[in-house]
Amino acid sequence: MTDMKKKQGFRFGLFLVTIGIVYGDIGTSPLYVMKSILEGNGGIAAVDEAFIIGSLSLVIWTITLLTTIKYVLIAMKADNHGEGGIFSLYSLVKGYGKWLILPAMLGGAALLADGVLTPAVTVTTAVEGLRSIESMDRFLGAGQWKVVIITLLIITALFSVQHAGTSRIGKAFGPVMLLWFSFLGVTGLLHITALPVVLRAFNPIYAVRILFSPANKLGFMILGSVFLATTGAEALYSDMGHVGKENIYFSWPFVKLCLILNYLGQGAWILQSRGNGALAAIEDLNPFFLMLPEALRPFAVVLGAAAAIIASQALITGSYTLVSEAILLDLLPHLEIRYPSDTKGQLYIGKVNNLLWIGCSLVVLYFRSGARIESAYGLAITLTMLMTTLLISVYLRRLRRQVVLSWAVLLLFGAIESIFFISSLGKFMHGGYVTVFLTLILLAIMIIWYRGTQLERQYCTRLKLREHIPSLVALHQDEEIPLLAHNLVYLEGETDGELMDRDILYSILDKDTKRAQAYWFVSVHTLNEPQTMNYELERYGTDCIFRIRINLGFKCAQRVNVYLRQIVQDMQERGELPVQDKKYSIYGKSTVGNFKFCVIHKTVTTKTELSDLDEFILNAKYSIRKLAGSKEKWYGLDTSTLIMENVPLITGGGSAEGRIHRA
Repeated sequence: MTDMKKKQGFRFGLFLVTIGIVYGDIGTSPLYVMKSILEGNGGIAAVDEAFIIGSLSLVIWTITLLTTIKYVLIAMKADNHGEGGIFSLYSLVKGYGKWLILPAMLGGAALLADGVLTPAVTVTTAVEGLRSIESMDRFLGAGQWKVVIITLLIITALFSVQHAGTSRIGKAFGPVMLLWFSFLGVTGLLHITALPVVLRAFNPIYAVRILFSPANKLGFMILGSVFLATTGAEALYSDMGHVGKENIYFSWPFVKLCLILNYLGQGAWILQSRGNGALAAIEDLNPFFLMLPEALRPFAVVLGAAAAIIASQALITGSYTLVSEAILLDLLPHLEIRYPSDTKGQLYIGKVNNLLWIGCSLVVLYFRSGARIESAYGLAITLTMLMTTLLISVYLRRLRRQVVLSWAVLLLFGAIESIFFISSLGKFMHGGYVTVFLTLILLAIMIIWYRGTQLERQYCTRLKLREHIPSLVALHQDEEIPLLAHNLVYLEGETDGELMDRDILYSILDKDTKRAQAYWFVSVHTLNEPQTMNYELERYGTDCIFRIRINLGFKCAQRVNVYLRQIVQDMQERGELPVQDKKYSIYGKSTVGNFKFCVIHKTVTTKTELSDLDEFILNAKYSIRKLAGSKEKWYGLDTSTLIMENVPLITGGGSAEGRIHRA
């Protein structure tokens, strides 16, 4: 009996964690979906029973097809050692075509753009719920500036605490979201019992009919509002690694039931309230709050604001994870990543946090109302879903060898999401251009960084390291040259075992000859596995020249200085490295000497054989690199001694100038 109780308690605990982490975004959709559908069709006075039931049917079957079938039942099987999300999916399939980088970049850029809009729309809509309370409506007045100020204060407070991590706040997420979903289900059910006719919405025929019905003034463009009901599906897939797919399978039926009950309840309330002239006069009518008894609305506003903050928190931390994965895939510049707690997957990227905060604040200031932000919201996530569908179809066809299912997924969900994307484009002039603008900026940065990295690799001159081992050993033994460091470390890019970047050997032997007790040539490689950490060592038959390949999972921090010190200690214990006599230290005598890291930056010269476009891309990459930060922060070397050297990118240009002669 005791064991059974422990098992039940453990499962309920996981259920709470999953409810709190995974469903924040999709869980706040009832705040604005029916509101957006009503406004698009002319308000509560302009709708009839066929329109409401048809709209509800569209919502129900959108959630069923896209969230339940595509993501919960299909996409979550395409996990990368338990991790989900578009970049994890790309890591699985990138070997099956270079072109796959394009949908990965486009989908990732759109998802990051969504991370800017989600806090803005959810918090603004929750704050606007105050207008459903008569006393608060009087306080807010006719304008929106007080709503904007309150929203900005909440968003500022939210972003200002990110550096401390969310481990403590996270413990409260589960119970709050469980209360939120229960509230959604119960309040919706109460209205359904008063008007059970809305249950007809479960019949998909009504969803198809309303697309062609004269009662629907928007036609297929209504899908732009309907799609808002499933915007959290991609976040569900991305957060799989935090809670495990089994817990999502277990919790999703409860979440889906509560969501559908609330949508049906809002529909029932709208049908009962169509003849109410006072309601028809409300400019920014939100059925979610107005269907509640007035005494319950303050509680709903507070609970809705809490759910909105949790939804925003999930998107913010999800953006950190997305950026960190993009960095390790060479799609974005390296940034300083901090780990504020021991919680798995919890990280903090200061520059990303600041950019998200500025972006969210500007969106709120520009649009000033939840209804206007909704016009921009949803367009980005349709792009991400389309790109995910494309990558899933490749995964099913090439890795799982399920050709029929692959084509079925591509054709069915590709068609559905294309229709949603086209309908969302109808919002372009009403705010959707903001989403497109953000996505294109992020995509341009990814393309520049990726292509710039390719060009650097293309024009990198490689020399055989073994041919220069005698020179390095002789330099190591030459006591006439002052010792620069016990350990001189060079960070390499990709390696093939035998060749080395000419600039590294030139730096040691020619440019300010550098003598050290040990030369370390270190490369960091990203693995498909999320948490793996190991290294491979080549000694070249010496005890002073070492080439190390550090293999890190795509979710591991690239703290090279920490790993290298551990490697030195391990090698000394195995007798592979002589003791480095460090006599003077505040910590006492040590067998591990000092480290100096040499960082080499490429620059573009005025004479190259690059095309104008490639030269622009490289210069743009180097400009982005300056803004993003230096390598000492990329690899955790900001507390280490650094040698910075700039070298020109040699592409063969300028050789036609010939040799100069004496006149």
